[in-house]
Amino acid sequence: MQQEPVLGIIGGLGPMATAYFLELTVKMTQAERDQDHLEAILFEHPSIPDRTAHILDARNPSPLPALAGCAKKLESLGCSAIAIPCITSHCFFGELQKAVSIPLLNIVRETARHLKENGVSAAGVMATTGTVRTGLFQEALAEEGIDCVLPDERRQELVMHVIYDDVKAGRPVERDAFGEAAAHLRQKGAQCLILGCTELSLANRAEPLGPGCLDALEVLARAALLFCGKPVRPEYGCLITR
Repeated sequence: MQQEPVLGIIGGLGPMATAYFLELTVKMTQAERDQDHLEAILFEHPSIPDRTAHILDARNPSPLPALAGCAKKLESLGCSAIAIPCITSHCFFGELQKAVSIPLLNIVRETARHLKENGVSAAGVMATTGTVRTGLFQEALAEEGIDCVLPDERRQELVMHVIYDDVKAGRPVERDAFGEAAAHLRQKGAQCLILGCTELSLANRAEPLGPGCLDALEVLARAALLFCGKPVRPEYGCLITR
């Protein structure tokens, strides 16, 4: 009997985003019983150093050693692939992939691919300053022939405010701050807004942030199911909000 694929998850970055990622894999699966759902091993490791803090100032502790240790542990436990429900951690994707022989699912590339498949030619990026500065989405979107639209400095500060001062701090999203940043990106030509931080995914779950948004965490959950051979419910074929 062929062994069921097992997904490894490096979690805790942040903890609620990991819980929501697991929730999404359950909601998206076309299942009739418990046994139809995804086999997974979660390594919850919230003490991994802050990714953005290190990217913006290399004097801060690097998360790479801890991330690589998690990946190696999951590989040793028999996982078939690894998902990391934290976008900024993908700044270290290349080094992490070299640390293990099993594939890492790339949330950024999967998001760009989903936009291409659904006819989007220009996408706005709402993400941490660390993610923006490393060019993760810029590069992935360019590979798919999609124009990347970024906020100006003031609107980027608003995005960071929502991520750190609202969501991470357990406070409601300041809709005016989010709305100003979103409107700015649309005025610059963005057809779709990428929720490129898992904290924004949580905000969207609590109160939908409007049409024309693509939640990268939903993209990762869908990609994980498809990699592991699980059927996805038809309503999750296109993840761009209507």
